[in-house]
Amino acid sequence: MCNVCSVGSQGHAASFGNNRIKYFIHISYNGAAYHGWQRQKNAHTVQAEINSALQLLLGERVETLGCGRTDAGVHAHRFTAHFETLKRLNEQKFTPKLNKILPPDIACHSLQPVPDAANARFDAISRTYKYVVTPVKNPFLTDYACYVHHPLNVAAMNAAARLLLGTTDFTSFAKLHSDVKTNICTLYEARWAENKENNTLVFTITANRFLRNMVRAIVGTLLDVGRCKLSLEEFTKIVGSKNRCSASSYAPAHGLFLWEVKYEEN
Repeated sequence: MCNVCSVGSQGHAASFGNNRIKYFIHISYNGAAYHGWQRQKNAHTVQAEINSALQLLLGERVETLGCGRTDAGVHAHRFTAHFETLKRLNEQKFTPKLNKILPPDIACHSLQPVPDAANARFDAISRTYKYVVTPVKNPFLTDYACYVHHPLNVAAMNAAARLLLGTTDFTSFAKLHSDVKTNICTLYEARWAENKENNTLVFTITANRFLRNMVRAIVGTLLDVGRCKLSLEEFTKIVGSKNRCSASSYAPAHGLFLWEVKYEEN
């Protein structure tokens, strides 16, 4: 047995009747080269890269399930997925070995054994996204921030963002014709803050769940508030209209990061 598959001094895992063991894997990735997280036919995806690397390292077929989806071009600062394997893994040796196989734009940070009922997607109690805007053209932020050359009224954008807090129907910011049962989400945080170190403006948003394209639709609409194209009254009407066509266009994908996913034990 290879040493990555042996049990280390810290190794504890949940095993099942079928002798498989479940792990949470925590990764980050630069989404610029990928068509999102979820594996698709004829598309380069993060999930496909992770599955392939795990299968090569473990010598068995492995299927991951992620904490959610990210769109093409969207990045992840902290993304959690789970998988099952027949092997007990040495957590200290597994991560560096996997990182040698993964491409440079994907990194594994840690591995965590979990009970058999644990689910990276459905057990998440909150998710946090960050969206980065730069008011100055910066070649070093081309893939990581949306360049907005118009002056922005940050106070107005924050006033509009506060209107989203609480439990709300977010149909106006949801992808049309999606297959979810409800568009109601609970927002715990929505705010803009200036980062003076790199001259950027960062929007942080935390909720119990998010709809497809929801964050980018919200950011696009808030930027129109900041450009004085929309008043607070008009923004309020957009939220209440429950009509995606009433909101603004999506903000570009490359400024968006899935920042953190929390679970009960966190």
